[in-house]
Amino acid sequence: MTTSTADSNSERPEPTDLRAAAADFTWLLDRFATETAGVVDAIAVSSDGLLIAVSQLREHADSERLAAIVSGLTSLAAGASGNYGLGSLNKVIIDLEGGHVLVSAIGCGAVLGVVTSKEAKLGNIAYEMTLFANRAGAALTPQLVLELKNSVGAAPAG
Repeated sequence: MTTSTADSNSERPEPTDLRAAAADFTWLLDRFATETAGVVDAIAVSSDGLLIAVSQLREHADSERLAAIVSGLTSLAAGASGNYGLGSLNKVIIDLEGGHVLVSAIGCGAVLGVVTSKEAKLGNIAYEMTLFANRAGAALTPQLVLELKNSVGAAPAG
């Protein structure tokens, strides 16, 4: 059985649609970061550990370092899950002397990484992270993740 090219092309998002969806995703992340009390930095990371979106709160190099940290934490959580049969990642919370690092699944294998101040209310942060995942994560597709990787990679160095 053959499939016409018209049918397969109609299912594939147009590049302009992907660019708009990527801009929307990045806007939602930046809005989360700037409007959630106590958030110092926020990024989204793909399942292969690459940045797909960054907030405008910090320099790009800081976001790259945070992506490596978030990717490592996600991998450690997956190891614990596999070893103890704990299921998929919900949240990782690290309580440090000067603040917190939180990681949360957002969809399509991607995760949200957030750094907060010590004064941040973790319940509020976790709630806002869940809202972000519900809003932004539902739109994540492999094509959008690829577009986001390309758009972050094209960002000028901070």
